[in-house]
Amino acid sequence: MWTSSAIRRFRPPWLTGLLVGALAVGDSIGGTGSVNQTLNATLQPIGKLSVPASLNLTASVTQFAPFSGTLAVSYRARTTPTGSGTITVRVTSDFLPAGGPSAAAAALSYTCGSASLGTPCSGTQTASTTVQTPVLTLPASACTGGGGTCSAANPASLNLSLTLTDNPGYATGSYSAQLTFTISAT
Repeated sequence: MWTSSAIRRFRPPWLTGLLVGALAVGDSIGGTGSVNQTLNATLQPIGKLSVPASLNLTASVTQFAPFSGTLAVSYRARTTPTGSGTITVRVTSDFLPAGGPSAAAAALSYTCGSASLGTPCSGTQTASTTVQTPVLTLPASACTGGGGTCSAANPASLNLSLTLTDNPGYATGSYSAQLTFTISAT
């Protein structure tokens, strides 16, 4: 009679291979699983704009004709369904040195060209050293790029035509002023 200990001691080699193979198959059985992750993002109204670092105003050949120049304004914006936006400009540093043109004395004005997004200012605007003056108004649900309900242009743009009076009472020399543009979106 064979006992279990005798079977263990005298196990045929084919039985050992069968047991090892069965264990290997059993160990390779796996599973797969998946989980879901919800991503949330809140997109806020936002605006960004850029203008060249400087612009040289030039005079025509006619004596005492105004100086002029065209400034390209590039911008990106997104407004809410109930919001709006604006681009404004203010002369933050009047023409220097003294004795020449002065924005405070209404020597600088501008007109707005067509805009690829929003409504540009209308008529001639007098640049101010004390208040921001309008350049562009953005409607509700405005957005830059992407087409559809958004403007396809990215960035959006408009041209600002600047005019500086050339009064014969101004002293000769080079004069500079600084403009600060502000964009807001709600």
